[in-house]
Amino acid sequence: MQDLESAVGSKQRLSQAQYGSDLIVEMFASLGIPYVAFNPGSSYRGIHDSLVNFETAGMPEMVLCLHEEIAVAVAHGYARVTGKPMLAALHDLVGLQHGSMAIFNAWCDRVPMLVIGGTGPMAPENRRAHIDWVHTALVQGNVVRDIVKWDDQPASLQAIPESILRAYRIAMTEPSAPVYLCFDVDLQEAPISGSIPLPDPPASRHRRQRRLTSTP
Repeated sequence: MQDLESAVGSKQRLSQAQYGSDLIVEMFASLGIPYVAFNPGSSYRGIHDSLVNFETAGMPEMVLCLHEEIAVAVAHGYARVTGKPMLAALHDLVGLQHGSMAIFNAWCDRVPMLVIGGTGPMAPENRRAHIDWVHTALVQGNVVRDIVKWDDQPASLQAIPESILRAYRIAMTEPSAPVYLCFDVDLQEAPISGSIPLPDPPASRHRRQRRLTSTP
């Protein structure tokens, strides 16, 4: 049985990530997500660091925006033209609320989109006085739950790959719509000591087929 498990395990792709945020970026790169639009915020500082420093052949490429609503609108337009999802990263609750009207527009237009953000630390003992407390919510996804197709907040490093893969599949399945993923800042910065297997990316990473109609 042990040999069989080893044989099965040897066929799996193993993550090269050193931190949780590396794993997040690695998963999005494996799904072929080309761009991430964002207005930088401290709640996803780990993800921002990995976008700069973790080697993923330049994917996703960063698109700096001056407002969260603009970041979501950029992702909306990209999906409208290409039929493919891109990332929009929103800082904590304030950024999520700033971008909520644009998320609603994408929801009405039924375009695929991956919206991500950060919160926490969820563990109260790890929060700095004041600032971390006002940057933590339970559950942050409640803000946009009625205007996204699915939301999730993985609670462990091992849960991250499946959460991201499921979000991608749900966003791309007709009727398409935005999804929202929230990542604990402690989880983003947690070191990875062992090997984490990566799920196979879906075979259907192709252009989403839909008729693009012009507005009169």
